[in-house]
Amino acid sequence: MIALCVLLPALCVVAEPADVEPATAAERAPNIIVILADDLGYGDISSFGAQGIQTPHIDQLAADGLKLTQFYAAAPVCTPSRAGLLTGRLAARMGIKHVFMYDAPDGMPQSEITIPEQLKQAGYHTGMVGKWHLGHVERYMPLNQGFDEFYGVPYSNDMANFFFYENEEMIPEPIDQRYLTKRYTEKAVDYIERHADQPFFLYLAHSMPHVPIYVSPEFEGSSELGLYGDVVQELDWSTGQVVEKLKELGLLENTLLIFTSDNGPWLVMGDEGGSAGSLRDGKGTAFEGGQLVPTVAHWPARIAPGRVVATPTSMLDLMPTFSALAGVSLPDDRTIDGSDISAVLTGGVEDSARQFFYNSATNYKVIALRDGDWKVKLPRKGYPRFLEPLLGFSHYAHGSLLFNLKLDSSEENNVAEQYPERVEQLQKLIADKQNDIDAEGARELYMSSTNSDKKGYGPWMVKLSLVALTVLLLTLGLIYGLYRLIKSRFQSTRQQAAPQEA
Repeated sequence: MIALCVLLPALCVVAEPADVEPATAAERAPNIIVILADDLGYGDISSFGAQGIQTPHIDQLAADGLKLTQFYAAAPVCTPSRAGLLTGRLAARMGIKHVFMYDAPDGMPQSEITIPEQLKQAGYHTGMVGKWHLGHVERYMPLNQGFDEFYGVPYSNDMANFFFYENEEMIPEPIDQRYLTKRYTEKAVDYIERHADQPFFLYLAHSMPHVPIYVSPEFEGSSELGLYGDVVQELDWSTGQVVEKLKELGLLENTLLIFTSDNGPWLVMGDEGGSAGSLRDGKGTAFEGGQLVPTVAHWPARIAPGRVVATPTSMLDLMPTFSALAGVSLPDDRTIDGSDISAVLTGGVEDSARQFFYNSATNYKVIALRDGDWKVKLPRKGYPRFLEPLLGFSHYAHGSLLFNLKLDSSEENNVAEQYPERVEQLQKLIADKQNDIDAEGARELYMSSTNSDKKGYGPWMVKLSLVALTVLLLTLGLIYGLYRLIKSRFQSTRQQAAPQEA
């Protein structure tokens, strides 16, 4: 008995390693990094067909991982797309219909459950670097939406009061946008280094190439496509810096890295608006150029290299996918529009029959649906299409549109008249989805400030108007006086010159 008592603990120690083997990288939940460009088009990455732009780091991620050729942004403009990415839900369900302006009092509701909130349940540290654009009032900022750290800007780089924020503190210094991409990159690399010893989620949301576009001096003139190409090539460099840091720390093998864009290119901006390649239209539209975005996924532990997947997928799928990989259940008290695509990413599973609903860029309406290879787009009012080459706003009028995207990815051939039953069927699915969204009864959020109430300002406005009128009359009088003086001088000169000519 004495010998048994002495030997039993030793036997247990010896037996323990055989019973509990350390998890391999492929079995552990991965670190997750999402790199999001702003307004980058399908035709702006060289591995997706870009001309005059070189993106070797992103291309290498695609070669060593997975190229998603049918990946959709959650919406055709910034705010609703980012809301959809973080929550897996169509932004219309949250009361978000367009873009939060710099004076908006509202933000994405705190009741929404985000990727970082999900992953923190599994012990992840969560950090964000870059453009937020889901509400700049403190209660809507990243630290109140699940992130442990934040360094970046509250909204787009063309809006007023554009300052950096570090966590909850504004840094009251003007931003030199030439160094914006470089600054984000430094902060992202620093975040990875500081949190290398635990699972982390990093959301790196670039401000570029949203106009106004800027590039650091090192990348000026680096592309064959002018300033826009230079900006994209610096984004590629930034992606390379993230990858190098992961390699250096031994984290690359078990990090799922996704590079994508929040919507298509802003074509109305001309040379500074990017390219959708062969796709129709761009940002703000429900045509393919507005939401089909260049996307790659890289995860050496689980994703075999060199794969190309044409399964329709979207940003709405990221939240449920990351949750599944981390072993966290989805909330059961709300509709999640996305679904777990981990089998698509890691197992090569193809599902060409998946659906994707396109929301309007300006309201809560679902205006198009992709169902497998077929896509229907609802009729809309607007200006005659022959004005589009002049206006370039992509809001011309059209009737019901039906395309077979497998045969016609450029959406050039409307076959609605040939397949009226299919049009009716898909329009019914849109109506059902719209009814489901409307049933949630979300409060319409204020995307900008309301007009000021000037009642009671009558006396002040009268005085201001009198001052303005006086200034206007004095200016007109000055202009008239100068005119008479110049005319008098001119006539005098002519009279003096006349006798000499005679």
